[in-house]
Amino acid sequence: MHELVQSLLASYQHSLQTGGYAYIVFLMALESSVVPLPSEFVIPPAVILATGGHSSMTLPGIVLAAAIGSLLGASAMYWVSRLAGRPLVVKYGRLIFIPAGKVEQAERWSQRFGSFGIFLSRMLPVVRHLIGIPAGIVRMTYWKFSLYTFIGSLFWCGVLAYVSKIAGQDEKLMHGEIREMTIWAAGVAAVLGSAYYFLVYRLSRKEA
Repeated sequence: MHELVQSLLASYQHSLQTGGYAYIVFLMALESSVVPLPSEFVIPPAVILATGGHSSMTLPGIVLAAAIGSLLGASAMYWVSRLAGRPLVVKYGRLIFIPAGKVEQAERWSQRFGSFGIFLSRMLPVVRHLIGIPAGIVRMTYWKFSLYTFIGSLFWCGVLAYVSKIAGQDEKLMHGEIREMTIWAAGVAAVLGSAYYFLVYRLSRKEA
């Protein structure tokens, strides 16, 4: 297991070294669209690589590239939903891993929190790549959607980069010790999982 983790991390870091900011933009655009690629797996390795002096990238540059990628991916979801309309999104969304239930959940979230929900959604798993759907369906003003998406992404990516920098100072974690990796992963999962449960799942069931 240790060797597998190290191999995957080394492969990803090599891609980061060659692709740089453009690679981060690409991965974060996928993360904000239909591909289940959490930002928690994209940003930390890039930050650790940069803070270790193994890349010319900087922390502000990584955060900005990640936020731009998030905006591009979210914009794609927005425009597809706006042009296709709700009936087509609900009918065919399951073909791209977006079942009708998730669409309805995102709609309830959007109705309750409005424009601020766009900003808040960037902090939560699952919702962050779905929120563009209801925004596009109701034809929310694009500049407003873009503004809240970019600011929310910038804030979240900044927090994630800071936490990653702190984690990079844990020598045991950097040497790939499973116990340390499990502790960090469990902590992040617990925080995000709790936020998702109380703000999205529980709220959606109540609204339904």
